[in-house]
Amino acid sequence: MKLGLLGGYSGRKISIPIDQVRHAESLGYDSFWTSEAYGSDAVSPAAWILAQTEKLRVGTAIMQMPARSPAMTAMTAMTLAELSGGRFMLGLGASGPQVVEGWHGVPYGKPVTRLREYIKIVKQIIAREAPSTFEGDQYQLPYSGPGATGLGKPLKSILHCEEDVPIYAASITPRGVAAAAEVADGFFPIWMDPENDTVFEESISQGLAAGDRSRTEFDVAPFVTVALGDDVEQCMMPIRGNMALYIGGMGARNKNFYNNYAKRLGFEEEAGKIQDLYLAGRRDEAMAAVPPELMDACHLIGPADRIRDRLQRWKAAAAAGRVSTMMIAGGSPRALELVAEEML
Repeated sequence: MKLGLLGGYSGRKISIPIDQVRHAESLGYDSFWTSEAYGSDAVSPAAWILAQTEKLRVGTAIMQMPARSPAMTAMTAMTLAELSGGRFMLGLGASGPQVVEGWHGVPYGKPVTRLREYIKIVKQIIAREAPSTFEGDQYQLPYSGPGATGLGKPLKSILHCEEDVPIYAASITPRGVAAAAEVADGFFPIWMDPENDTVFEESISQGLAAGDRSRTEFDVAPFVTVALGDDVEQCMMPIRGNMALYIGGMGARNKNFYNNYAKRLGFEEEAGKIQDLYLAGRRDEAMAAVPPELMDACHLIGPADRIRDRLQRWKAAAAAGRVSTMMIAGGSPRALELVAEEML
């Protein structure tokens, strides 16, 4: 099992916890991951951290695909991979329609089609086997649609990237997971019950078959919050807030992928109630409606001995080849040490 550390995106001010990053590196953590929403970007902090670490790999979880052309993303990934000696990893995601259309001002379109085409183009550019060309539903290289001059020509990257750039995708819909398994090197479930991973298995198998790839070539890297403390209920509070936000308010009523995912995990009635309360502005009640069983299944909560015991479920999932990386969020220095002691 590899361990990654999630950094998240900024609030009103950006502050990179470089001491925590270096501590994770000293403990044997494999990676640190930056993020973006509609404030700080994911790339600048990744470059900052790569420049101040020696062994730690740094990835983006995620860079929003609609914010950048595939070629721009490939250029960024190649540059950071070369400058860091191969320590950069590229995590991509579609984001949601509220951010894509409200912030970036582009159509949300077909997120699964975009993911598949985007990664294919990025890989083609990095490989430099020939000048890049692509004819797809979302992307064309050279572009030949409305407003084109007709002067575009296939180009090959000037930069020769000799480093491997693993590509991950953030997706939890069945079609999105299948597309990730087809073209990416791994994917990020926002939460995951290591004893109930069958929600993804059919999609992963379909995608791997379409890409003619084996299960060992695909990394499942779920986000796992660690809340260390004597009072289990108190430790659950920040997790309640986060899960209520995603299940209840991260998207419109009929376009919330996280709500649908919670239902697929077996919490259909609870997911509906959380969404109703959250969209009605009753956020405290929405938080209270998040089932403790769901939080406990997907995260590590409570005293050290309890967390050690709950980590055995993740060990079993790793031994069975169902999970390859745990992406740790919210960990205090002692929590990071506890997970490393048990898993590394």
